[in-house]
Amino acid sequence: MNSTPEYADTPWGRWEVLLDSQDCKVKRLIVKPGQRLSYQKHRHRQETWMVVSGVATVTLDGIVSHYQTGEIAQIPLGAAHRLSNTGTDTLTVIEVQRGTYFGEDDIIRLEDDYGRSN
Repeated sequence: MNSTPEYADTPWGRWEVLLDSQDCKVKRLIVKPGQRLSYQKHRHRQETWMVVSGVATVTLDGIVSHYQTGEIAQIPLGAAHRLSNTGTDTLTVIEVQRGTYFGEDDIIRLEDDYGRSN
């Protein structure tokens, strides 16, 4: 377990690790208006996203859905997914990762607005 907070400023906003344990990792994702994360998938983890504030646009295996504050999106293991903020307010999401490995190198980028595709 990591006792010091981890975080990263990214082109789309910021993420911060709230909990890092053997069986799960919890992050706060803050997405700037008009920005989006990579269209990506993972080999070792599934994710659950809960919208804390703003409106999330979620692409899951090519299907686009919108989630309001308090709503939850389930991202199955291996599914292609993207989180976007198409609104004018900051989007905050709590992400719970469950699986066997939670490293940032488990991101398989299929598309990326910032030139980071695999």
